[in-house]
Amino acid sequence: MKKNWRIMGVVNITPDSFSDGGLFYDVDSAAAHALKLADEGADILDVGGESTRPGAKIVPEYTERSRVIPVIEKLIETTNAVISIDTRKPGIAREAVKAGASIWNDVSALTYAPDSLETAADLSCEIVLMHAQGDPEIMQDNPAYGDVVETVYAYLAGRIEACVNAGIDEKRLIIDPGIGFGKTLDHNLALFANLDRFTKLGPPVLLGASRKRFIAAVDKEGAAADRVGGSIAAVIAGLNQGVSIFRVHDVAATRQALAVASAIG
Repeated sequence: MKKNWRIMGVVNITPDSFSDGGLFYDVDSAAAHALKLADEGADILDVGGESTRPGAKIVPEYTERSRVIPVIEKLIETTNAVISIDTRKPGIAREAVKAGASIWNDVSALTYAPDSLETAADLSCEIVLMHAQGDPEIMQDNPAYGDVVETVYAYLAGRIEACVNAGIDEKRLIIDPGIGFGKTLDHNLALFANLDRFTKLGPPVLLGASRKRFIAAVDKEGAAADRVGGSIAAVIAGLNQGVSIFRVHDVAATRQALAVASAIG
Protein backbone atom coordinates (compact mmCIF):
# COMPACT_ATOMS: atom_id res chain seq x y z
CA MET A 1 0.00 0.00 0.00
CA LYS A 2 1.46 3.34 -1.05
CA LYS A 3 1.77 5.92 1.73
CA ASN A 4 0.45 9.30 0.57
CA TRP A 5 0.92 11.30 3.74
CA ARG A 6 3.73 12.63 5.91
CA ILE A 7 3.82 13.21 9.66
CA MET A 8 5.54 16.34 10.98
CA GLY A 9 6.55 15.96 14.62
CA VAL A 10 6.55 19.08 16.79
CA VAL A 11 9.86 19.95 18.48
CA ASN A 12 9.30 23.09 20.57
CA ILE A 13 12.42 24.54 22.19
CA THR A 14 10.51 27.20 24.08
CA PRO A 15 9.50 27.95 27.68
CA ASP A 16 5.94 28.95 26.77
CA SER A 17 4.46 26.86 23.95
CA PHE A 18 0.83 25.96 24.77
CA SER A 19 1.30 22.19 25.00
CA ASP A 20 4.91 21.38 25.81
CA GLY A 21 6.62 24.67 26.62
CA GLY A 22 9.67 24.15 28.82
CA LEU A 23 9.69 20.36 28.55
CA PHE A 24 12.51 20.19 26.01
CA TYR A 25 14.31 23.45 26.60
CA ASP A 26 17.96 22.50 26.08
CA VAL A 27 19.84 20.99 23.17
CA ASP A 28 20.14 17.47 24.54
CA SER A 29 16.53 17.09 25.71
CA ALA A 30 15.15 18.68 22.52
CA ALA A 31 17.27 16.42 20.31
CA ALA A 32 16.33 13.35 22.34
CA HIS A 33 12.64 14.21 22.02
CA ALA A 34 13.02 14.75 18.27
CA LEU A 35 14.75 11.39 17.84
CA LYS A 36 11.94 9.73 19.80
CA LEU A 37 9.40 11.28 17.41
CA ALA A 38 11.43 10.02 14.44
CA ASP A 39 11.49 6.52 15.93
CA GLU A 40 7.70 6.72 16.35
CA GLY A 41 7.26 7.48 12.67
CA ALA A 42 7.75 11.21 12.11
CA ASP A 43 8.88 11.88 8.54
CA ILE A 44 9.62 15.53 9.37
CA LEU A 45 10.88 17.14 12.59
CA ASP A 46 9.66 20.72 12.94
CA VAL A 47 12.09 22.62 15.16
CA GLY A 48 10.86 25.91 16.62
CA GLY A 49 12.36 28.41 19.06
CA GLU A 50 9.57 31.00 19.24
CA SER A 51 6.12 30.17 20.58
CA THR A 52 3.18 31.14 18.37
CA ARG A 53 0.51 30.30 20.97
CA PRO A 54 -2.21 32.93 21.48
CA GLY A 55 -0.74 35.82 23.44
CA ALA A 56 2.89 34.90 22.74
CA LYS A 57 5.39 37.74 22.43
CA ILE A 58 8.14 38.10 19.83
CA VAL A 59 11.43 36.42 20.72
CA PRO A 60 14.66 38.27 19.82
CA GLU A 61 16.44 36.75 16.86
CA TYR A 62 19.62 35.98 18.81
CA THR A 63 17.60 34.05 21.40
CA GLU A 64 15.70 32.08 18.78
CA ARG A 65 18.95 31.30 16.95
CA SER A 66 20.61 29.99 20.12
CA ARG A 67 17.67 27.65 20.71
CA VAL A 68 17.24 26.07 17.28
CA ILE A 69 20.52 25.98 15.37
CA PRO A 70 22.42 23.67 17.79
CA VAL A 71 19.48 21.27 17.83
CA ILE A 72 19.29 21.16 14.03
CA GLU A 73 23.03 20.57 13.81
CA LYS A 74 22.73 17.67 16.24
CA LEU A 75 19.75 16.14 14.45
CA ILE A 76 21.45 16.26 11.07
CA GLU A 77 24.14 14.01 12.53
CA THR A 78 21.75 11.56 14.18
CA THR A 79 18.61 11.06 12.06
CA ASN A 80 17.52 10.68 8.46
CA ALA A 81 14.24 12.48 9.12
CA VAL A 82 13.66 15.71 7.20
CA ILE A 83 14.31 18.77 9.36
CA SER A 84 11.95 21.75 9.24
CA ILE A 85 12.55 25.16 10.81
CA ASP A 86 9.47 26.78 12.32
CA THR A 87 10.22 30.50 12.17
CA ARG A 88 8.94 33.80 10.82
CA LYS A 89 12.43 35.29 10.59
CA PRO A 90 14.31 34.95 7.28
CA GLY A 91 17.70 35.20 9.00
CA ILE A 92 16.89 32.21 11.18
CA ALA A 93 15.56 30.30 8.16
CA ARG A 94 18.74 30.96 6.22
CA GLU A 95 20.95 29.72 9.05
CA ALA A 96 18.73 26.69 9.66
CA VAL A 97 18.90 25.65 6.00
CA LYS A 98 22.66 26.10 6.08
CA ALA A 99 22.72 23.81 9.12
CA GLY A 100 20.70 21.17 7.26
CA ALA A 101 17.00 22.02 7.42
CA SER A 102 15.10 21.47 4.17
CA ILE A 103 11.70 22.98 5.03
CA TRP A 104 10.92 26.54 6.16
CA ASN A 105 7.60 26.52 8.04
CA ASP A 106 6.48 30.17 8.24
CA VAL A 107 3.25 30.99 10.09
CA SER A 108 3.33 34.45 8.49
CA ALA A 109 3.44 33.04 4.92
CA LEU A 110 6.59 35.08 4.17
CA THR A 111 5.05 38.42 5.23
CA TYR A 112 6.82 38.98 8.56
CA ALA A 113 9.96 40.66 7.19
CA PRO A 114 10.62 42.72 4.02
CA ASP A 115 13.20 40.21 2.78
CA SER A 116 11.22 37.03 3.50
CA LEU A 117 10.24 36.40 -0.13
CA GLU A 118 13.72 37.19 -1.39
CA THR A 119 15.27 34.84 1.16
CA ALA A 120 12.85 32.05 0.28
CA ALA A 121 13.69 32.49 -3.40
CA ASP A 122 17.40 32.15 -2.61
CA LEU A 123 16.93 28.97 -0.58
CA SER A 124 16.27 25.58 -2.16
CA CYS A 125 14.01 24.29 0.61
CA GLU A 126 10.27 23.63 0.70
CA ILE A 127 8.20 26.51 2.10
CA VAL A 128 5.07 26.24 4.26
CA LEU A 129 2.71 29.19 3.78
CA MET A 130 0.20 29.46 6.62
CA HIS A 131 -2.78 31.75 7.08
CA ALA A 132 -3.02 33.73 10.32
CA GLN A 133 -5.18 36.72 11.19
CA GLY A 134 -2.94 39.02 13.25
CA ASP A 135 0.24 38.32 15.20
CA PRO A 136 0.16 35.59 17.89
CA GLU A 137 0.08 38.20 20.67
CA ILE A 138 -3.31 39.57 19.56
CA MET A 139 -4.73 37.05 17.08
CA GLN A 140 -7.39 35.64 19.42
CA ASP A 141 -8.61 39.00 20.77
CA ASN A 142 -11.62 39.22 18.45
CA PRO A 143 -11.13 37.34 15.17
CA ALA A 144 -13.77 38.19 12.57
CA TYR A 145 -14.41 37.20 8.94
CA GLY A 146 -17.14 37.68 6.39
CA ASP A 147 -16.57 34.15 5.06
CA VAL A 148 -13.61 32.46 6.70
CA VAL A 149 -13.21 29.77 4.03
CA GLU A 150 -13.23 32.26 1.15
CA THR A 151 -10.91 34.64 3.02
CA VAL A 152 -8.33 31.99 3.85
CA TYR A 153 -8.55 30.50 0.34
CA ALA A 154 -8.01 33.89 -1.29
CA TYR A 155 -5.13 34.72 1.05
CA LEU A 156 -3.28 31.49 0.33
CA ALA A 157 -3.89 31.86 -3.40
CA GLY A 158 -2.39 35.34 -3.17
CA ARG A 159 0.65 34.13 -1.26
CA ILE A 160 1.25 31.36 -3.82
CA GLU A 161 1.12 34.00 -6.57
CA ALA A 162 3.51 36.27 -4.64
CA CYS A 163 5.96 33.40 -4.25
CA VAL A 164 5.85 32.47 -7.93
CA ASN A 165 6.33 36.12 -8.89
CA ALA A 166 9.37 36.22 -6.59
CA GLY A 167 10.94 33.30 -8.44
CA ILE A 168 9.95 30.48 -6.09
CA ASP A 169 9.00 27.27 -7.87
CA GLU A 170 5.42 26.34 -6.93
CA LYS A 171 6.60 22.75 -6.50
CA ARG A 172 8.44 23.92 -3.38
CA LEU A 173 5.28 25.25 -1.72
CA ILE A 174 3.03 23.75 0.97
CA ILE A 175 -0.09 25.50 2.27
CA ASP A 176 -1.67 25.51 5.73
CA PRO A 177 -5.10 27.04 6.53
CA GLY A 178 -3.89 27.90 10.03
CA ILE A 179 -6.30 26.21 12.41
CA GLY A 180 -6.45 28.24 15.63
CA PHE A 181 -4.49 31.20 14.30
CA GLY A 182 -6.91 34.10 14.65
CA LYS A 183 -10.01 31.90 14.45
CA THR A 184 -12.96 31.09 16.70
CA LEU A 185 -14.36 27.59 17.14
CA ASP A 186 -16.90 28.22 14.38
CA HIS A 187 -14.17 29.47 12.04
CA ASN A 188 -12.08 26.37 12.69
CA LEU A 189 -15.01 24.02 12.13
CA ALA A 190 -15.88 25.77 8.86
CA LEU A 191 -12.31 25.30 7.65
CA PHE A 192 -12.42 21.61 8.62
CA ALA A 193 -15.62 21.18 6.64
CA ASN A 194 -13.90 22.61 3.57
CA LEU A 195 -10.34 21.29 3.73
CA ASP A 196 -10.75 19.63 0.34
CA ARG A 197 -11.25 23.08 -1.17
CA PHE A 198 -7.66 24.01 -0.33
CA THR A 199 -6.25 21.01 -2.19
CA LYS A 200 -7.50 22.68 -5.39
CA LEU A 201 -4.90 25.44 -4.95
CA GLY A 202 -2.22 22.97 -6.08
CA PRO A 203 0.43 22.64 -3.36
CA PRO A 204 0.19 19.92 -0.69
CA VAL A 205 -1.97 20.88 2.29
CA LEU A 206 -0.56 20.76 5.82
CA LEU A 207 -2.89 20.51 8.82
CA GLY A 208 -1.76 21.64 12.26
CA ALA A 209 -4.61 20.93 14.68
CA SER A 210 -2.81 18.85 17.29
CA ARG A 211 -3.98 19.43 20.89
CA LYS A 212 -5.43 22.85 20.02
CA ARG A 213 -8.04 24.71 22.06
CA PHE A 214 -10.91 24.08 19.66
CA ILE A 215 -10.83 20.43 20.78
CA ALA A 216 -11.51 21.45 24.38
CA ALA A 217 -14.23 23.81 23.18
CA VAL A 218 -15.97 20.94 21.39
CA ASP A 219 -15.60 18.39 24.20
CA LYS A 220 -14.42 19.69 27.57
CA GLU A 221 -11.77 21.91 29.08
CA GLY A 222 -8.59 20.24 30.17
CA ALA A 223 -4.84 20.06 29.72
CA ALA A 224 -3.50 20.11 26.17
CA ALA A 225 -2.03 16.63 26.63
CA ASP A 226 -5.56 15.29 27.22
CA ARG A 227 -6.66 16.24 23.68
CA VAL A 228 -5.09 13.32 21.83
CA GLY A 229 -8.41 11.79 20.83
CA GLY A 230 -9.62 15.04 19.33
CA SER A 231 -6.30 15.49 17.58
CA ILE A 232 -6.62 12.07 15.94
CA ALA A 233 -10.17 12.85 14.85
CA ALA A 234 -8.90 16.04 13.21
CA VAL A 235 -6.16 14.12 11.40
CA ILE A 236 -8.60 11.58 9.97
CA ALA A 237 -10.96 14.36 8.88
CA GLY A 238 -8.02 15.91 7.06
CA LEU A 239 -6.93 12.65 5.49
CA ASN A 240 -10.42 12.08 4.12
CA GLN A 241 -10.29 15.47 2.40
CA GLY A 242 -6.88 15.18 0.77
CA VAL A 243 -4.57 16.66 3.42
CA SER A 244 -1.13 15.09 3.04
CA ILE A 245 1.00 16.51 5.87
CA PHE A 246 -0.01 16.40 9.54
CA ARG A 247 1.82 18.49 12.16
CA VAL A 248 1.34 16.69 15.48
CA HIS A 249 2.67 16.19 18.99
CA ASP A 250 1.53 12.56 19.34
CA VAL A 251 3.35 10.86 16.49
CA ALA A 252 2.92 7.19 17.37
CA ALA A 253 -0.85 7.45 17.79
CA THR A 254 -1.16 9.53 14.64
CA ARG A 255 0.92 7.11 12.56
CA GLN A 256 -1.20 4.18 13.68
CA ALA A 257 -4.45 6.02 12.98
CA LEU A 258 -3.29 7.08 9.52
CA ALA A 259 -2.03 3.60 8.68
CA VAL A 260 -5.32 1.97 9.68
CA ALA A 261 -7.50 4.60 8.00
CA SER A 262 -5.45 4.30 4.81
CA ALA A 263 -5.73 0.50 4.85
CA ILE A 264 -9.49 0.65 5.33
CA GLY A 265 -9.73 3.09 2.43
